[in-house]
Amino acid sequence: MLAVFGSTKHRSSRVDQDPVLQALVEADVPVAVVFGKSWLLHVREVLKATPDENLTMISETIEYLRGHGMRVIFDAEHFFDGWKDSPDYALSVLRAARSSGAETLVLCDTNGGTLPSELFEIVKNVKSAVNGPIGIHAHNDSGCATANSLLAVEAGVRHVQGTFIGLGERCGNADLVQLIPSLTLKMGFKTLKDGDPERLKRLTEIARFISSVTGFHMLPNHPYVGRNAFAHKGGVHIDAMMKHPRTYEHIDPTLVGNERILSVSEYAGRSALMDLARRLGLSLSKEELTAVTAEVKRLEASGYHLEPAEATVTLLLLKHMGLYRELFDVKNWWVESVNIGRKISRAILTIAVDGDIVTATGEGVGPVHALDEAIRSGISVRFPALRDVSLTDYKVYVVDSKEGTAAYVRVFTEFTWRGRSWVTTHVSNNIVEASLAAIIDGYRYLLLALEPGLLNNR
Repeated sequence: MLAVFGSTKHRSSRVDQDPVLQALVEADVPVAVVFGKSWLLHVREVLKATPDENLTMISETIEYLRGHGMRVIFDAEHFFDGWKDSPDYALSVLRAARSSGAETLVLCDTNGGTLPSELFEIVKNVKSAVNGPIGIHAHNDSGCATANSLLAVEAGVRHVQGTFIGLGERCGNADLVQLIPSLTLKMGFKTLKDGDPERLKRLTEIARFISSVTGFHMLPNHPYVGRNAFAHKGGVHIDAMMKHPRTYEHIDPTLVGNERILSVSEYAGRSALMDLARRLGLSLSKEELTAVTAEVKRLEASGYHLEPAEATVTLLLLKHMGLYRELFDVKNWWVESVNIGRKISRAILTIAVDGDIVTATGEGVGPVHALDEAIRSGISVRFPALRDVSLTDYKVYVVDSKEGTAAYVRVFTEFTWRGRSWVTTHVSNNIVEASLAAIIDGYRYLLLALEPGLLNNR
């Protein structure tokens, strides 16, 4: 259900002439969420109003919106700071809102500085003093927004406000990606329409989509939905996981649309490679497993870090199993960056595609961008799926700093395509070469994943 959000009326305005209230009414949606001050510091120093004037502003605003047929949720801004300053006044704000027709009173930790133990006690006190539904709105400035929201529910709250992946000003708001499964799977509440568990299985997909369209990077260790949320690396961990998943997982990852990953690294052993092959629909022979394991150890000893780059390991598996097919190959490349009143980079590539030799050019803000543009222009006619690929993350790490600017670097590239995401890596003492190789492997991985019957069409 859609709601509009705005403030209480201005101290000097009549409700029927206040521009904010007029906009709320004209939005023509059934619910209005309005915030008002509950901390005397804000009332006096920000609104320049008396405590009684603030209560009047709250009451008149809610009554006006209710008179226009709207349901009203009242956000008591800075409530916890207001309570610590004057519990009596903070409660008087809630009572004024309730008596004016607000159906839910939301306690806002606007500064995000309230710790879980004190928040729990304050919410319990409010519940005993005020009748009707109570809500929570927590900011994350102390790193406690999600914990505070869960404890507020334990204290009796039944309306929780938050944002997906914790988006919000400063340190963000309570993260719905963490709250929804915690409330549903661990506390037994119905947080989804019709209580349909299939909806929860879209959580990872939706969180990653929101991350991609907002440009707000979601860390791999993001709870529930991060790429590493159910990834296991150490040999002891993986051995236990193979015997029983509950040994190192607090929930089944499929319940939130995520997946279990046994990360491939020099420490993970053969079990991780066998698990990856199984998930890809491949069957490794003993000889192939031995060869791939040796290659993983060799690469990691030379500076690679394969744990985050499952797509690179997948290509390695395919090559050792004789299933790899070279769909295109960059034979040579040339790139230059100049400053001629504006900074620009240009690239020329020679690419072999299905027996043909293609010369492609690209222009970008830097050498890697220019090379990427040249690759796409050269092969997207043959492989149109590449037109929809986005490079969503690009990281460079120095492997050994002793050589200074001539040091080997490790490049990671992350791609997304129609809800899928994958990571490749490459190491070189030439940053452009490492970047280009990682990008090329990223495109090769997608094209091979789309081959009928290969990689379970992942």
